[in-house]
Amino acid sequence: MTIKKNSTPTVRRGRRPGQNSTRQTVLDAARVRFAKDGFAATTIRLVASDAGVDVAQVMQFFRSKDELFAAVMAVPVSALDRFSTVFEGPDEHLGERVVRAFLQAWEGVPEESEPLMASLRGAIVNEQARAQLRDFIQSRLLAGTSEHRGSDAALRAGLASSLLIGLVTSRRIIGVPLLVAAHTEQLVTIIAPAIQKILVP
Repeated sequence: MTIKKNSTPTVRRGRRPGQNSTRQTVLDAARVRFAKDGFAATTIRLVASDAGVDVAQVMQFFRSKDELFAAVMAVPVSALDRFSTVFEGPDEHLGERVVRAFLQAWEGVPEESEPLMASLRGAIVNEQARAQLRDFIQSRLLAGTSEHRGSDAALRAGLASSLLIGLVTSRRIIGVPLLVAAHTEQLVTIIAPAIQKILVP
């Protein structure tokens, strides 16, 4: 007796490896590279090499190193754009725009503020996370003030970032009553001149 075999090919279930898996591979490689080398020393080329893909593929998923870092830290692109556009406009109002942007990002809509707060809380207890977040924020301020570069440009960017992160930490994590009760506009009025003097000497 001959047994008739089913000639219908077996259908494999599940998603084929594709763009989603490649994107995740890039993210995993970037996460390791950022943790190892920090934000400043990490390059798109290094991440691409670690992930075994072309630089063009990394750029297909993430428009810049900033956006790649934001994805690794689970920070929405809208928050990243807020930090980037803050340097558009006249220099005489830069301090005000920077302070307002930081407060809006960390204390605004949950979609932006919650991932940033998670990163900040993680930075308090983890040295690698602390170095990454510090490096990222300082680099944004340094890039934005490129027209005012000098021998102390990195120091000024670091001082500005420490003041702003200190304010957010005091309000949102430590909960200093006077700072928690203060209105955003009141804080902007007091702090903006200091940030202005630091970033635009």
